[in-house]
Amino acid sequence: MHFYILTLFPEMVLSGLTVSILRKAAERGAITIEAINIRDYTTDKHQKVDDYPYGGGAGMVMQAQPIYDAYEALVQRLGRRPRTIYVTPQGPTFTQPMAKALAKEEHLVFLCGHYEGIDERVLEEIVTDYVSIGDYVLTGGELPAMVMVDAISRMAPGVLTNEASGCFESFEGNLLEYPQYSRPASWNGKEAPSVLLSGDHEKIERWRREQSILRTKKYRPDLLKRADLTIQEKARYGVYDD
Repeated sequence: MHFYILTLFPEMVLSGLTVSILRKAAERGAITIEAINIRDYTTDKHQKVDDYPYGGGAGMVMQAQPIYDAYEALVQRLGRRPRTIYVTPQGPTFTQPMAKALAKEEHLVFLCGHYEGIDERVLEEIVTDYVSIGDYVLTGGELPAMVMVDAISRMAPGVLTNEASGCFESFEGNLLEYPQYSRPASWNGKEAPSVLLSGDHEKIERWRREQSILRTKKYRPDLLKRADLTIQEKARYGVYDD
């Protein structure tokens, strides 16, 4: 899977996405991450990429020309117009199912805005999806893009060395992940649950399922109504259809 991030700050993006699991995945060829510097495509001799908004108002607006040219240069390289995400609070909120769906793309572009936004005309030309990571405003789109690349990468084949770990975690089936424990069995006066040390995998799976439901009910009751529960589980944990 190939990620391309159109940004004014490529060093910021690459510093966060070329370490740990993603770095190892890139070394294995499971993913590639390329940060494309929008300033490299401006025709202004001072590498200016913004200007005052028409109609007045505070701040500056990123201009269409350098963004469009950066995108078109990528299109020429790829021989296709890839799916392109504009990271903005105006879009629907990014979710785990969305990450799974986007992971099916071979090429994925993220456009990172700055200042007061981006000239609407270039958004109309190149953007296929508007996506947000939450109802708040950041100084730029780099952090949201990095969050989404990380989440989407986990769903791509070959990224996680233990492929099962991408399947049994929070939000699978609209349930939060069960609590995890490791050595030592006793730490700071607290014991790891005995069932996890029993070696009985059937009991362990039942315990983990129960803990996932209880944790979701406690911390995210909004998710529980949409969770994949059996009739018996709904009755046991007091989950009723509206």
